[in-house]
Amino acid sequence: MRKYFGTDGIRRIANSELTPELVYKVAKAGAYVLSKHSDHAPNILIGRDTRISGTLIESAMVAGFLSYGANVKLLGVMPTPAVAYLTRKLKADASVVISASHNTYEFNGVKYFSNKGTKIPDNIEEEIEEVMESEKLNDELTAVNDKIGVSEYSLDLIDEYVYFFRKNFEDNLEKYLTDDFIVGLDTANGATYDVAEKVFKTLGIKYKIINNKPNGVNINDGCGSTHLEGLKKFVLENNLNLGIAYDGDGDRCLAIDENGNEIDGDKILAIISRMLKRKGKLNKDTIVATVMSNLGLNKYAKENDLEFFQTQVGDRYVLEKMLQDGYNLGGEQSGHVILLDYNPTGDGILTSLMIIQAILEENKKASELANLVKLYPQVLINAKVNANKKYAYKEDVDIKNAIDKLEKEFDGNGRVLIRPSGTEPLVRVMIEGENQDYITKKAEEIAKLIETKLQ
Repeated sequence: MRKYFGTDGIRRIANSELTPELVYKVAKAGAYVLSKHSDHAPNILIGRDTRISGTLIESAMVAGFLSYGANVKLLGVMPTPAVAYLTRKLKADASVVISASHNTYEFNGVKYFSNKGTKIPDNIEEEIEEVMESEKLNDELTAVNDKIGVSEYSLDLIDEYVYFFRKNFEDNLEKYLTDDFIVGLDTANGATYDVAEKVFKTLGIKYKIINNKPNGVNINDGCGSTHLEGLKKFVLENNLNLGIAYDGDGDRCLAIDENGNEIDGDKILAIISRMLKRKGKLNKDTIVATVMSNLGLNKYAKENDLEFFQTQVGDRYVLEKMLQDGYNLGGEQSGHVILLDYNPTGDGILTSLMIIQAILEENKKASELANLVKLYPQVLINAKVNANKKYAYKEDVDIKNAIDKLEKEFDGNGRVLIRPSGTEPLVRVMIEGENQDYITKKAEEIAKLIETKLQ
C-alpha cells in the first residue's frame, strides 16, 4: 500500500498536508529513481497551474532537485499535456506537474512524468516512496561542490506547445472555418487560461472566453469541466456553435452543444473514433475506455464494427492498454482523452480541436454528432463496509446471486459494476439500465445487502 501516492500522483491540502518538507523529499527521491540509470546530471522540467500555493510547492521541488544534483527548467503556468509534450521534445529525463487538477485552490499535488512523457507507473511511485523513507536520502543522495544542480526559467517554451497545434491542425481547419462558427471557452481560471487563447487565435478559430482571469484562489471555483452550468448559459446566450470546458490543469475537457446539452467523455470518444475511422487512422478500429464508461459507448462500438476494451479506472491504465496492444484512442467519461498519435497523456486543447475538426469536416451540428451515443442512466451508491472485507463480495454467495440475477434480467441492456474504494471502507455499486427509478431501487438493494454481509 502506497503511503503518499494515490491514483493520480500526490494530492493534499497545500502547506499543511502537502508541506514543503514532504515535497523536498519527493523531489530528491524522484530525481534519483527516475534518473539512476543515466550517466549524466538529470534534466527535469517543472510546470504548474494557477493556484496560490504553486510557487511555494515549486520552490520546495526545485530545492530537492538541485540538492540531488539535477538541473531544472521552470516552465511556469503550463497545462499538464504541454509539460508531457515538452519532456519528450526536449529529451528531458523527467518532469513534474504541480497541480491538483479539478480540485479547489486549497489543494495541490505532484505528478511525475517519465522521459517518454507518460505518467510513471505504480511500481516507480512505490520505489520513490521507499527512497523517501530511507537513510540515504540525506546522505549519499546529496550533491556537493560542483555537483549541485542549477535552475533556469524557460517560460517561452509555451510557444513550442502552440506550434505543435499549428503544425497538426492549421491546414485541416482553414479549409472549413467560417466567420459564423464560434466556440465558447471556459478555462476554469486554470493552466489553459492563456495558452488556449493563443492556440485558437493562431488557428483562426473564432471564440468567446470566460473564467480566464486566475487570481490564485478561483481555479475550478464554480467553473470548468466540473461545473458546466455557466458555460451552458454562455453558449445559449451568445448563440455559440459549441462550448468547451477545460479542467484546472488542462488534461481534459467536456463540451456543450449548441442547445446547451453536455457532451461527456464517452460521446467525445465516439465523435473522434468516427472521424479517425473514416480517415483510416483508428488503429485496429478500437476504442479503449474504463469500466465506468457508459453502456451506450459499448453499444455504439458494436453497431459500428469497432472493438471496445475496458480497463480499471484511471487514465494511466487506459494508456497502458493502448501501449501494450498498439491502439491510438482511449479515454474516460470525465473527458480524459488520449490520442497517442499526438501525445501520451490526456490533452484538453487537443481533444477540443479534434471535436471542432469533426464538426467542421462533417458539416454537422455538435448535437448531431453527440447523438451517436445513447447514454443509459447510471446510479452509483456507496456501501459502507468493514475495511478488511472490501473484497469479500466476490466470494459471498448471496451477493453474487443478486448480481447475476439482475444482469440476466437486463439481457444486455444494463449492467452491474461493483468496485471497492481504494482509500475508504466503501464498496461502490454502479448500475446502468434503461429505467432510472428501477436501477436506483436495485442499486439501493444491492448496496444494503453488501453492507449487511460485509460488516
